[in-house]
Amino acid sequence: MESKKKGHFKGMVPLIVFLILYMATGLISGSFESMPLMIGILIAIGIALTMNNKDNPTTFDERVMMFCKGGGDSGLMLMVVIFILAGAFYGVANGMKAVDSITNLGLTILPSNMILPGLFIIACILSFSMGTSMGTVAALAPIAIDIAGKTNSNLALVCGIVVGGAMFGDNLSFISDTTIAATRSQGVSMKDKFKANILLVLPAVVINLVLLAFQPIDTTTLSGATHDFNLVNILPYVLVIILSLIGIQVVLVMVAGIFSGMIIGMLHGDFNLIEFMKIAHDGMKGMEDMAIIAILVGGLVALMNYLGGIDWLLSVLTKNTKSARGGELSIAALVSLMDIATTNNTISIIAAGPLAKDISNQFGISPSRTASLLDIFSAAFNGLLPYAGQLLVIGGMAGVSPVSIMPYNWYSLLMIVVALVSIALGFPKGKLSDHSKFATDKAVVEGEIVK
Repeated sequence: MESKKKGHFKGMVPLIVFLILYMATGLISGSFESMPLMIGILIAIGIALTMNNKDNPTTFDERVMMFCKGGGDSGLMLMVVIFILAGAFYGVANGMKAVDSITNLGLTILPSNMILPGLFIIACILSFSMGTSMGTVAALAPIAIDIAGKTNSNLALVCGIVVGGAMFGDNLSFISDTTIAATRSQGVSMKDKFKANILLVLPAVVINLVLLAFQPIDTTTLSGATHDFNLVNILPYVLVIILSLIGIQVVLVMVAGIFSGMIIGMLHGDFNLIEFMKIAHDGMKGMEDMAIIAILVGGLVALMNYLGGIDWLLSVLTKNTKSARGGELSIAALVSLMDIATTNNTISIIAAGPLAKDISNQFGISPSRTASLLDIFSAAFNGLLPYAGQLLVIGGMAGVSPVSIMPYNWYSLLMIVVALVSIALGFPKGKLSDHSKFATDKAVVEGEIVK
């Protein structure tokens, strides 16, 4: 049996420099948005291009080609296309007032004495439909702040409810960039990942709802309130969910969602054809940074792999790991640390994905479970970081400290606890048949002999 490659620590230097620059800039300036992710990653790439592997020396031109090959990986390019289409869908859905309809529908059908659990449910539905936690926070924050004032509720608690619900959809939505990144990095369908993921987070959802139901509030001012909505406006979201669940290819799902939104929006007079194209384009532009960063990270990972950094990190993470349980803990720790450092769960998944895939292959962890763990831990920590966008936005809108909101994001805390319990129990394991097929396909691609 071939011995495991130990790699070289120096292959991690580009990533370490990026993390130090990012964290130091954020701490010194007081804002973790001071260092644009793209600039930080470009600095790391520049460092990686100047380095050489003494065991396999190459020229600068050859390293540039390695970077281009890594950034142009077919799976990565598909991810970029899906990112762009998801942005177009969100823009069109927002333009045809689908977001408003979903929010108002929830507020209308929920009883006033269940307003806090109801607010969480609305946030879950909205984030699952929109596929973006930031969009959910921005849409629901004004409503949540108003509810807190009218019910004499703890403002930090209400903010925590919204952020928790936002991370539910960020983790599970078929059009979420984190779901796209997790499934593409592990070579698993969205349907299989959803099935594995929902089983992991469902206990957290139930426990959170029970805890919220016991919170005392004054509902007298909410009785009899009405909210306008149109059921037809939510059809594009319903279509996307149904097509994704039955296993239709994700590009076709996105296109169907975009054009159904276009038809409904034009029939309702929300926009004409020219305005539709502009709205869709604006939505795409909102995902351009994420798409470019994904390509840059793909190229950086390829250079780090050449320099031995990936093998070194994999060796460190699995040094004392002798079981699938240890491998899953390694995956959880890896993506969590990346998210804490970068405050971006999508980038964390893109960066950790190749390592997670190696770990899952080594210890027989199903791709659907690996994708779920990547998405759960990155989403949970992103909803708990006081310097991440979600808490900064809602904290600023509510006029409260993001740190004060952290302990009230019960759902994100419960996600971590439930996921760790699942790892300890080894349940649910996911479809090992998927792993076997994926591992075989990988071996064939790499030219290995598979008996």
